[in-house]
Amino acid sequence: MAMPANVKTNADHPIPETMKAWVLGNPGELALQDKPVPAPGRAEVLVRIDAVAICATDLEIIYHGPPAMIQGGDPYNKGFTPGHEYMGTVVALGPGVDEYEIGERVTVEIHAGCGQCKRCREGMYTSCHNYGKNYGDVDKGHRANGFTTDGGFCEYQVNNINTLVHVDDSMSDEEATLVVTAGTAMYGLTELGGLVAGESVVVTGPGPIGLLGVAVAKALGAQPVILTGTRDNRLEIGKQLGADHVINVRKEDPVEAVRRIVDGGVDYVLECSAAPNGINEAAQMVNRGGRICLAAFPHEAPAVDIAHLVRNNIYVYGIRGEGKSATHRAEAFMRQKRFDATLIHTHTFSMDDLPEAIRYAKDRVEDAIKVVVKNKHAAAKHAEAAE
Repeated sequence: MAMPANVKTNADHPIPETMKAWVLGNPGELALQDKPVPAPGRAEVLVRIDAVAICATDLEIIYHGPPAMIQGGDPYNKGFTPGHEYMGTVVALGPGVDEYEIGERVTVEIHAGCGQCKRCREGMYTSCHNYGKNYGDVDKGHRANGFTTDGGFCEYQVNNINTLVHVDDSMSDEEATLVVTAGTAMYGLTELGGLVAGESVVVTGPGPIGLLGVAVAKALGAQPVILTGTRDNRLEIGKQLGADHVINVRKEDPVEAVRRIVDGGVDYVLECSAAPNGINEAAQMVNRGGRICLAAFPHEAPAVDIAHLVRNNIYVYGIRGEGKSATHRAEAFMRQKRFDATLIHTHTFSMDDLPEAIRYAKDRVEDAIKVVVKNKHAAAKHAEAAE
């Protein structure tokens, strides 16, 4: 047995000593290699990874480096395995773990904060002050799988129990990988106030987070929900997820359109487009005292009309990841079928074909939105269940 004696395992879920894992070399270069299967420690479990969704942040890490931080610097040529939107099956329990059972299906969020810094004690573990301090002689306990520690483009990974979310059996593997995306949208709306029933919301940008932002806002009772974007087919998916109005910004001015729909402007804007002028347009869309949440960021530093924000008492929030246990609330909505997250899942590949899957996601081949890769054991499991 590959696991230490103080790690609980089960013969029904045999664990090999090594696994296949994609490892990042130079920018954009991934190689499939053998790695030891990691062993869970205190407050950790070992997850057999069944499926992983590809996120735009994965592409940033693979091709540009940040926000990944491995051994205090860029992730290249350090044996690092990226990937963070994964789900799977618990196959081993670290010492003292009784919160989960072997064989339980889970999805994961990214961040396990250090638990001791000011932000972690406030529940803001995605803003942990000890981010990336987990190498050499320093180990502050911070983990962000796929960012500061190995991620999910492999067969097995260790996760802190605080990052796990139980997955209902009614949810497919592919749908379970989308809990993280829905959780990010949920976190943004939580920071804007949480109780948005009857409030007006604009979501800008019909990417994965924006589309599920529409779904979550509608499930929370927002009225109306308005989605802006540049692609009619994406806007149509937004309608299916609950958007009351959609605006193609190539065909009409989005600020004028929003203010025509909601006199005086909306209560909230969830900015997911990363457009250079996104924050200024959002500020023109909200009413006085309105709130803006920035869930995406442009590559360049845009000029911001601070005077307009101040004169109109507009609040601006930035979020990172899916903090404050938002994934649990998102999974509950998905389990209750409050919206169909699978509408944004467009392609599935084998884990062996990860480079091709990344090409689809990066270049939006066949208008790919959310691309999922699956390990062979997951396919075998489903084939066996179907017999």
